[in-house]
Amino acid sequence: MVMKLFDFLKRHGPRFGSDGCGNVAIMFALATIPVFGAVGAAVDYSRANSARTAMQAALDSTALMLSKEITEDTAKAELQKKTDKYFFAIYNRPEGHNITVKPDLKTVGASQYSLTLEAHGKVETTVARVVGTKAIGIDATSQVAWGMKKLEVALALDNTGSMAQLNKMTELKKAVNTLLDTLKQAEKKKDDIKVAIIPFDYTVNIGTQGKDPAWISWTLLSQKGWDGCVGDRASPFDTQDTPPSALDLVTLFPAVECAQTNNHGKNVATLATIQPLTSNWVDLKKKVTEMQPNGNTNIPIGLVWGWHALTKNIPLDEAQDPKFNLEKIIILLTDGLNTANRFGEKTAQIDARTRKLCDNIRAAKIQVYTVRVIEGNATLLKDCATSPDMYYDVQNASDLNAVFQSIASKLAKLHIAK
Repeated sequence: MVMKLFDFLKRHGPRFGSDGCGNVAIMFALATIPVFGAVGAAVDYSRANSARTAMQAALDSTALMLSKEITEDTAKAELQKKTDKYFFAIYNRPEGHNITVKPDLKTVGASQYSLTLEAHGKVETTVARVVGTKAIGIDATSQVAWGMKKLEVALALDNTGSMAQLNKMTELKKAVNTLLDTLKQAEKKKDDIKVAIIPFDYTVNIGTQGKDPAWISWTLLSQKGWDGCVGDRASPFDTQDTPPSALDLVTLFPAVECAQTNNHGKNVATLATIQPLTSNWVDLKKKVTEMQPNGNTNIPIGLVWGWHALTKNIPLDEAQDPKFNLEKIIILLTDGLNTANRFGEKTAQIDARTRKLCDNIRAAKIQVYTVRVIEGNATLLKDCATSPDMYYDVQNASDLNAVFQSIASKLAKLHIAK
């Protein structure tokens, strides 16, 4: 419009010069030039601002995606390649020209990273160029900082006889495998994420191979007929992670008989042995396959051995000492009430032990997820969880897979802590 006005004045300007009224018209026409220029500039700046907003959004998304994939070992060329791939897949504004994105990755501490992305480009003007502005520069900056938290996760899983009902054990195995697959995918370096599996009924089976009798008490069972199961320690050690000591017999782990089932006339122990912390995903899945339902429910025995698996104290010493970039998590699943331990079958007493144990574990800065499958003491399990949103009440066994996927996703996000 402004260019047409200039052409009009060029052709017809002399005619207006000889006319008094024409002088007024000329002055009016000339006065409109900056008005049209201002309007045109506003239009072009609006286009540029829209392009800049889209650039910022694409840059923010790119930074977040890169934070999930890169480490200090990522080569600069590879970082640039990934940056361009993600950014230009999102940013598709045709008015943006000569767009460049520069990534800058810095290590700001042990396993702590900072990534800055700077984008530059321009938007060519359509109207404002008549007043000398041919292009408007657009720029955006995005920064994301994160820490790679290592994870140690103990799964305390109810393997009691009731898990054979309503397809619960089958669905549990499927759900645990889903969790393992998700954590394996989230692992950036070997041993970043380690998992322990603690099958339990009213005992746990620590196995007989390579076990030091020095921390096992033989007061309830002779070593000769031992299948590897241990029961609760005496109070208060049944709710603590205090290391066993031959100098104090009540701190030892009492050997007990495993819950057994008859198989072709021969009694065999069915409770799977515990799997200490490992990042060997094949061994973890083998352990899931071995789980079979049998016996009565004793939540404290599974929970306390989940705690043992996450510390360096004997008998399980695969864990690391606590540190700022290490998270320790217990996931407890059960489908019933506390019904028996080595001291008897008084549910209220076992529930009291459970509460004390949950308090002690949380005080040790270990996060606790609890999952109730159809049956069990909902209040007890909800109170045991670190927070209400870390308690899951599952009414159908087929929902277990979704629940464990939800927990696994939370852990994967915790591994990359923004």
